[in-house]
Amino acid sequence: MDFLYFLKAAILGIVEGLTEFLPVSSTGHLILAGHALDFNGAEADTFYIAIQAGAIVAVCWHYRVRILSILRNLFKPGADQRLAVNTVVAFLPAAVLGVMVSSVIKTYLFNVYTVAAALVAGGLIILWVERFNERRGRAPRVATMDDMTWKDALGVGCMQCFALIPGTSRSGATIIGSLVLGLSRTAATEFSFFLAIPTIFGATVYDLYKSRDVLSMDNLPGIGVGFVVSFLSAIVVVRWLLRYVSKNDFRIFGWYRIVFGLVILAAGAAGLSQSV
Repeated sequence: MDFLYFLKAAILGIVEGLTEFLPVSSTGHLILAGHALDFNGAEADTFYIAIQAGAIVAVCWHYRVRILSILRNLFKPGADQRLAVNTVVAFLPAAVLGVMVSSVIKTYLFNVYTVAAALVAGGLIILWVERFNERRGRAPRVATMDDMTWKDALGVGCMQCFALIPGTSRSGATIIGSLVLGLSRTAATEFSFFLAIPTIFGATVYDLYKSRDVLSMDNLPGIGVGFVVSFLSAIVVVRWLLRYVSKNDFRIFGWYRIVFGLVILAAGAAGLSQSV
């Protein structure tokens, strides 16, 4: 491995960390970045899976005080126990469905055009939801994630199932789905972060196990660089997004998704491989 390899690993780590928790699809961004850097193939796919863990560790670090509180109070009725239960409830639908259909999705949906279509469709949905909420003019039914019931959590978990479609964005599906269900932007964003912990960690472990034949000691230094950079950039995004949603809506992400989806389509027409 040389300096250029580590530089590519660092750039891709930045891309992963910056896009994992924004409703813009980290998959779509990694497709273009990997193509531009000529970083493709089975080893690259394993690398992408591994550096997701860096982004998840960033969320765990940001919420470390609350997570420790949850662990201490796991068997005591109260807000901490309720958040733990809600996280598990929301995690289950996509976890079960993902195991059932993951091979079908990777065979038929992991291509440039599915990702582009999902990006554009998701952008239009974001714009519609924001416009609908603005016209309705009601205060959110659920102000904070501690106010959620298990039914709210189950609804968010069902929304997360849409993220199994490449290009949809897990955070986009859970955050915008939460707004539809009556959560405030802050509650939707924070619960999306918490839900990411078991979801992405579980998916990472599962995919790495299936890709274990591709892993080798030679890959570890590059994965380490990507992991660390993904962690650092994700920390920045998590903190920024929480400040942003306290005063702004998600329309900018809707427009960004539409433009980026069209860029993906143009790249596909220009010769980007149809295989993700």
